[in-house]
This record gives sequence, C-alpha cells and structure tokens, in this order.
Amino acid sequence: MRHQHTISREVEIEGRGLFTGESSRLRFKPAPPNTGIWFIRTDQATPVRIAARVENVSKRARRTTLKNGSTQIETVEHCLSACAALGLDNLQIELRGAEVPAMDGSSLPFLDRLKDGGIEEQEPLVDAYTVADMIRVAEDDAELVALPPLKRNQEHLEIFYDLDYGTDTPIGRQTYRVTVTPEDFETKIAPARTFVLEREVKQLQAMGFGLHLTYQDILVFGEDGPINNALRFPEECVRHKILDLVGDLSLLGRPIVGRVFARKSGHALNHAMVRALLEHERQQEESARLKRPPVYDIRHIQRLLPHRYPLLMVDRILEIEGSQRAVGLKNVTINEEFFQGHYPGEPIMPGVLIIEAMSQLGGLLLSQELEHKGKVAVLLSLDKVKFRRPVRPGDQLLLEVRSIRARSNVGHVQASARVAGELAAEAEIKFILVDAEPQWGEDAR
Repeated sequence: MRHQHTISREVEIEGRGLFTGESSRLRFKPAPPNTGIWFIRTDQATPVRIAARVENVSKRARRTTLKNGSTQIETVEHCLSACAALGLDNLQIELRGAEVPAMDGSSLPFLDRLKDGGIEEQEPLVDAYTVADMIRVAEDDAELVALPPLKRNQEHLEIFYDLDYGTDTPIGRQTYRVTVTPEDFETKIAPARTFVLEREVKQLQAMGFGLHLTYQDILVFGEDGPINNALRFPEECVRHKILDLVGDLSLLGRPIVGRVFARKSGHALNHAMVRALLEHERQQEESARLKRPPVYDIRHIQRLLPHRYPLLMVDRILEIEGSQRAVGLKNVTINEEFFQGHYPGEPIMPGVLIIEAMSQLGGLLLSQELEHKGKVAVLLSLDKVKFRRPVRPGDQLLLEVRSIRARSNVGHVQASARVAGELAAEAEIKFILVDAEPQWGEDAR
C-alpha cells in the first residue's frame, strides 16, 4: 500500500486539439490529499470544475470527453493515462480551451511535463481498488475482462491487449502485455501514438474533425503502412490502445490492482468496465452491510416511529450518520396484506408503499435532529419520483435517505430503494414536522 501523490509545482503544456484543431493551454497544479483529479475550464465566465470520474463522461466517438452541464472537455485520455501511470492521485488541471492539447498523439509530452513538476508524496494512504472477482463486459466481438491479481502482494495493474484489425489492413493483429509501473509505462507505452486508417481519415474530415492534421501529426495507415511517418514500435497500435485503456480506467477515481484482458476494446467499452467495477463494489458493500448487526432493531424503530402493523415499513436500521444519512431494510414477504389484492397472480409491491417505506426512514432520520425530538415527520410533497423495477415477494428492499435540508418545521430528503443492487425507486421527499400526539409520545418513552 502506497501513499497518495501530487506534483510539487505548477507546469504547463500548450498545443492544438486532436479533433477540433483549436489551440489550448493546460496547466497542472498541485492539489491537497483526498481531492482526486479535477479539470477546470478557466476560459469560461465562471470557471467550471469537472471531476475525472466516469459519471461525468459524455458519449463521444473515438475519444473520452468529460462534461458538466453544457461545458465539455474533449480527449482527456492521453493526459489522464500519464497521471495514472505516475501514480498521481490529487491534481488540478486548468484548461483554457475545449480540448486537451494533442501534442504528438501520445502520453509522453504529458508525462515529461508532470515529471518536471516533481512527484510529491502526501501523508494519506491510497485506497486502491483490488479486483476481487472476474468481471466481464462485452459488445459484439469486443470484450474486457477484469481478474484478481495473481500475487497477494501485487501493487499494479497488468494488461494484456489483443488488437485485431483483420487481414485486409496493414495493422493486422497485434498483442501486447505490460505491467503498468511508472518505469514500464514511460518506456513501453507512453510514446505510442494515435493511429487511424487512411480510409477513416476522409470520413472524419467530412465530419469536420482533424482538418489541421498532417501525416506527421498522426499515424495514418495506408496499404503499405504508415504514410510519411515511421513507427516507434513494431506493435505501436496495440500499445496505444493500452495507453487509452489506462487513461479510461483511471476514471474509476482510484488505482486498480489486478489483471485486465482486452480484445478489440474501445473507449465506450472501457467506460463500461469502470461502471461495472463500481457496481460490483457497491453490491459487495451492500451484501456486507446486510450481514452486519443492525444499528436499530424493530423494537427500537417502534420507539422512534408512530407506525404499526400493517403500515410499519422499516424492519431494521443498518447505518445512520447523525442527521445526514440513514440506511434501512424492508423484508418483503408473501405474507404482506397488500399482496392479496395487488396483482395476486403476479404479486408486486405497490409503488406507493415503496414511497411510504422511504418516507418512514426519512422521518426517522429527521428525528435525529435535537430540535425535532418529540415531533413527527408528516409527508408534505413528493418530487422527481421514479420507479425503476418491480419489487416482489422475497426481495430485500434496501432503503437509503440523505438529508437535503432540515429546518425547525420542514425537512427535505433524497431517498432511494434498491433490490440486489438495482435501483427500484427514487424520490425527493418533503415533510412538515408536527408535535407528536400524546400516544406517540408515550410510545417514544
């Protein structure tokens, strides 16, 4: 386990974008521990910050683009690949322009400038993502497979890439394996440049992309190989694919330890793998959460909520963080009264009762505020209500609420309900907080 790192001083790099051709200036700046990597569009009237996380990816062909509202940053993968390979965890990347400079189409210029800035160790340890189970994503004949590390003390990501452009192209089939250490990345991966087939160039330029490029700016493969250019490696194309993959996988927000096998994978599938890794981790956390002793059992819940059978919809409180967040559980069984009349041939839990379960947990969370003691949260309004999947007998409904706002007489929470890691329902719920009736106060005692 290693410590977090940033750079020691600011460094800059300037050039034209690969797709747009527009000039831009990029400045790397040190960042405090535990902040991650952020891009900042400083050419906007108000600077726009975009975290280098997969949830901010905007769908684009042949590149990775990050988006916040209407503001985008194009082609971030080569820059992020250098950051990841050097083990930089915290960084602010200021950009004047809409696209990261392409430089020579590789990661080497970014890696060299970052090294000029000096690598500085920070006190906190890195929370690495160690692959625990096989995870596979695929589309047509392309696939990505993540596997656990072979060695217990492994600290890096191993990548094997199988690139196959077919027998009718000069690229053909190329394979390459590498362990992504700073040293191996610098010498074996970082210099590999962006490539394209000659027949693809005309299509891209017809779409308005890369009109400024020459054969010296990018590897263009004609029938006999690179046109007016020379390869840096015999298998430079597959090495560049690994470069892209390292940058895209960094959108997890943490270093990945394990092995990745890639076949014909591109940016979209790379992003899908990051989402699959995050989803697997979330499911593992939920499974572990369900096995832990509850914070509040049903007897304690009955002292906090006025509801009783058959409308007490929370069985356990699994987690509670002050007055900010709570996680609860509702076990859905065929013995529930509503299943007798709600689609009895194909029983599903009424959506209004899922909302009720989330509301009860929200009311319990609001009761944690000292000023709300002795008050009851009564449903006031619902907003952004969505039902994503049916809830059936035998399901465990994992409820989560987060406080948005709490005042003396009004509360506002964001709520969600999941089954086996899959979102079943979500809503924003507002409550009015009223004094408890005498019998409720007696129950609370």
